[in-house]
Amino acid sequence: MQGTPVALFIARHGETVDNANHLILGRRDPPLSERGREQSAQLASRAADLAVVAIWCSPLLRARQTATVVADAIGVAPTILDDLIESARGSWEGQSVAHLEGTEPALFAAFETGDKDFAFPDGESLLDQVKRTRKALDLVTSGAAPALVVAHAGTIRAALIAAGRAVPPERELPHGEALALTWVAAQR
Repeated sequence: MQGTPVALFIARHGETVDNANHLILGRRDPPLSERGREQSAQLASRAADLAVVAIWCSPLLRARQTATVVADAIGVAPTILDDLIESARGSWEGQSVAHLEGTEPALFAAFETGDKDFAFPDGESLLDQVKRTRKALDLVTSGAAPALVVAHAGTIRAALIAAGRAVPPERELPHGEALALTWVAAQR
């Protein structure tokens, strides 16, 4: 049984230096770069235009910093939700995208396409992240709306999978831009 569709917005945190250098972050926790702070300010302006009344974010620093910029601009305190954290990317964390494409092409291709059977070596599976994200978004959409979720590329892709939408490669998900998503929570 499913609930009523609820509109929400989900955004990737502002850019970090590691993002700019095309590294896999996962649970690594770098701060925003200057460009990331600028992207966060642009997201804050967009959130005001969208009349956002609630902000939820991942516990990782880059997401919290982005959410704080938005919150300060629109006067809404962010709520940290652990289930919005980026996937645990195991041995890939800190590795460059180019290195992984060259050394593990088949596995990297499965990652890029959002293959349902993909799992990071020594890390989390895509299906586990989808379950976590579904649980988080069910909670988000039970509250005030419209809400903005500030999270990570992996979280956004997991939300798209859970919503039955096409999944772009992570590199195509821009930092600091709000993506509209209609969420239908599972009723218990």
